[in-house]
Amino acid sequence: MQLLYTLEKYLGRFAVPGLIRYVVALNALVFILGLLSPDYIRMLALDRDAIMAGQVWRLVSWVFIPNTFSLLWIIFFLMFTWWMGDLIESIWGSFRLNVYYLTGYAGCTAAALLFGESSGNLALNTSLLFAAGTLAPELQIMLFGIVPLRLKWVALFSAVLLGVSLLAGDWGARAAIVVTYTNYLLFFGPTFLRNSVESRKIAARRAKFEIAKREVDTLHRCAVCGRTEVSNPELDFRVSRDGNEYCTPHLPARTD
Repeated sequence: MQLLYTLEKYLGRFAVPGLIRYVVALNALVFILGLLSPDYIRMLALDRDAIMAGQVWRLVSWVFIPNTFSLLWIIFFLMFTWWMGDLIESIWGSFRLNVYYLTGYAGCTAAALLFGESSGNLALNTSLLFAAGTLAPELQIMLFGIVPLRLKWVALFSAVLLGVSLLAGDWGARAAIVVTYTNYLLFFGPTFLRNSVESRKIAARRAKFEIAKREVDTLHRCAVCGRTEVSNPELDFRVSRDGNEYCTPHLPARTD
């Protein structure tokens, strides 16, 4: 992430503190306007054909359409989104959160324009959940204010649903999903890859150490190939007249 460090050094002063709070506030405003005039919502949706016809404001306005128009659910949705934004910003800082969210916005917009696949801002907010669950996996939340859950389990459940969509959809839908979550892949993919490679290296070193540890206490070792009854339990070992021990394939032939 050296590029991100460099960008933050020169552009960090342009970051918007509390960006997700502004997004939540505009979601609340659109919710109220949608209750007063449902047609208003249709004018904000991310519609590829409408954009091509010149309604370019849709490239931005779709972000502020809430995923529900139930009063109960909208309160939970907005509070949880606000909380996730504050959590991520407290860990990353304003600039990184801005870049993450804007990259996600770009991915969602590109998916809609290229593949005609749009789930509104649900995918964008889910990417916030994935980030929060990765950064603070053991943090406990009260789901719906009642059920205590680790944040990682909430994110994992959402990831399972996403995996089902990947399996069930056609290749166009799968490509759209991948593009939509570009932000998460860019920010966390390299770390996961490095950790995976490092874990395999550690496992290999541990396995070698365990073998070496076991072989210290071996009773038999071939003077030629070094194999023991631990590394090769199928072998037989013999002591030759020269006083050395050999496995049967390397046992010297008797000359007398």
